[in-house]
Amino acid sequence: MRSSGGCGRLRAMADGVRKIYLCGPIMDAESESSAKDWRTRAKERLAGRFILLDPLRRNFRDREIDSANEIVDFDLQDVRDADLLLVNYSKPSLGTAMEVFYAGHDLGKFVIAFSPFSFADCSPWMVRFCTKILPDLESALTYIDRHFP
Repeated sequence: MRSSGGCGRLRAMADGVRKIYLCGPIMDAESESSAKDWRTRAKERLAGRFILLDPLRRNFRDREIDSANEIVDFDLQDVRDADLLLVNYSKPSLGTAMEVFYAGHDLGKFVIAFSPFSFADCSPWMVRFCTKILPDLESALTYIDRHFP
């Protein structure tokens, strides 16, 4: 969808093991398993070729202000550290949208999303700041395999 700067980003990633941030609903996920299962499948498929940055590795359960600040700071650091984002856009999520905007707009990262929404039903913001939106996780993983060998 958006292609500016792509070649430079791909060359920059070629120098070492690429990092992928697994971006998607957590607090507003339908269930704990819906936040976890797709990340587990992605890690199983991409392990060994990529470093996978999973925000679920940090176990913040309380809703204290300092924990909220830590969650955001750690997640933004992961976005900065990542070469690309794999985004679960299965439902609107404020945190997911903010991470995608930060990665795509501010940092110029390559953002690969998967979503059951038709193009007409996708948020224009997600369309604008995701490099590619595919119909499901398998398609997104295949895209990563093909374009980031």
